[in-house]
Amino acid sequence: MDYQKIANTRVLVTGGAGFIGSNLCEDLLYNHNEVVCLDNFATGRVENIKDFLNHKNFKLIVGDIRNLNDCQKAMEGVEIVLQQAALGSVPRSINDPITSNEVNVSGFLNVLVASRDAKVRRVVYAASSSTYGDSTNLPKIEEIIGMPLSPYAVTKYVNELYAHVFGLNYGLDIIGLRYFNVFGRRQDPNGAYAAVIPKFTQLLKSHESPLIHGDGTNSRDFTYIDNVIKMNHLAATTNNSKAIAEVFNTAVGERNDLNMLVQFLKQYLSEYDPKIADIEINYGPNRKGDIPHSLASIEKAEQILGYKPTHNLQEGLKEAVKWYWENLN
Repeated sequence: MDYQKIANTRVLVTGGAGFIGSNLCEDLLYNHNEVVCLDNFATGRVENIKDFLNHKNFKLIVGDIRNLNDCQKAMEGVEIVLQQAALGSVPRSINDPITSNEVNVSGFLNVLVASRDAKVRRVVYAASSSTYGDSTNLPKIEEIIGMPLSPYAVTKYVNELYAHVFGLNYGLDIIGLRYFNVFGRRQDPNGAYAAVIPKFTQLLKSHESPLIHGDGTNSRDFTYIDNVIKMNHLAATTNNSKAIAEVFNTAVGERNDLNMLVQFLKQYLSEYDPKIADIEINYGPNRKGDIPHSLASIEKAEQILGYKPTHNLQEGLKEAVKWYWENLN
């Protein structure tokens, strides 16, 4: 089913060379927008945007959200900001809380200040399910959160607080999206902080055994990238005043444990290589800062934004596996 999309608009995507940002850039260009991509390539990759670099409606600014001047330069003529730039990963934030704070808090504040001064029409920013912290409530409802379990979670909660006070004090038109375990095309499988789905996919493709932290019963609301793209469009275009200065779960509303996830991966990958079906899985200790279970209520997004997920886990995995098979070495 079709839905309201950003069209014929100048849009800034911060972190536009990253996994989520590059997918947003591609979709925005497809819908006849002018796209400004701001990225410092700390985690973003040129490969993610190589197909757009010569597009007449695409502009790349190599810069850092920690630099206010870079943010101000990127805002010129912009109507909508999709703020995706961040330093992700709970383990990374535990190992280096200072850099995570500099990027995710100070950098975010620069984006808000530059957006305010440029009088942009709307800011949609990437929040995080990590904000739910030690809350054991399932499903996760936007208004009920716990204490954060990692520096990363602290930074993403602070984003929500800053967004609230910028709406309150400056009238900034802003909406937050709490992403739940996003996966899909262009997600990097390499490095110490790679997300579980691309990392496991690459290992299985190489006939190596993935390592599950814990006994595999930890569960997540795995969210395919197309759901995230849809939510960004809906948040950026809604005329519902009840959405402004709010935050919305961006998820499917289903949870699958890691054991189930790996079985799905092996099943879909074995269609390309039957040997993958017989690969054994290794288990190790739980990671610090990880929550045991995550499941989103998407009722608020359904009621206020008209959101319906485009893909569940299995549908998204089939598409993601196909992309990884064709694009990973």
